Amino acid sequence: MAKGRSTAGKPRRKAAPKGAAAVLALTPRDLLRWARRGVAGVVGGFLFLVLAFTLINPVMTPYMVAESWRRGGIARDWVPIEEIAPELARAVVAAEDANFCLHWGFDMRAIRAALDEGSGRGASTLSQQVVKNVFLWQGRSWPRKALEALMTPVVELVWTKRRILEVYLNVAETGIGTFGAEAGAQRYFGVSASELGAGQAALIAATLPDPKGRNPVRPSGFLKKRARAIGEGAATIRADGRSACFED
Repeated sequence: MAKGRSTAGKPRRKAAPKGAAAVLALTPRDLLRWARRGVAGVVGGFLFLVLAFTLINPVMTPYMVAESWRRGGIARDWVPIEEIAPELARAVVAAEDANFCLHWGFDMRAIRAALDEGSGRGASTLSQQVVKNVFLWQGRSWPRKALEALMTPVVELVWTKRRILEVYLNVAETGIGTFGAEAGAQRYFGVSASELGAGQAALIAATLPDPKGRNPVRPSGFLKKRARAIGEGAATIRADGRSACFED
């Protein structure tokens, strides 16, 4: 009969900690290693999406998902920039970021003006707004602004200006439960985005800072005045070449 090996005198191997005990057993070096892996994963995912979205259109943004869940659905219809009236593209740039073709993601002149005038003035470029809308969350917070500042130059480096504007025109909120140029044009004027006139385009662009509170079909005196200024600005950037980077 075979005899089993004696285990006398040999120390027993301790069982690996499980659950909360395993977490408590992690050393600061372990935590740092896992944190680095997590950051690398997030950065890698972001870079993958930036590259993918050069060719693939974002299906939904985090804000769209939230609004769709809250309202039981949203109106949106992606259309290529070739099917959006150039009057709307120019009006949006004139309204939101007149120096869009001149900067690398941040308009330093607008930032300095915002600092001089206080927090009531916005200085976010279209590139920053695209990063916020597509990759981040809404609201004002320093963590989000910090991420936005880090991510915007990457998008500017990989995407063309025309692509940045195309994405913006398709993901921007243009009304209550309404996103993008096509859905906005259909909702307010009953036409496709390609059929918008200069006046209609200026009115839509004028609603962008407050799409839930402004209505281009029933514009207030302020909105009419703002739309006229946007129309003039759109004509100006076309004349001085500041729309060249996104026009054929």
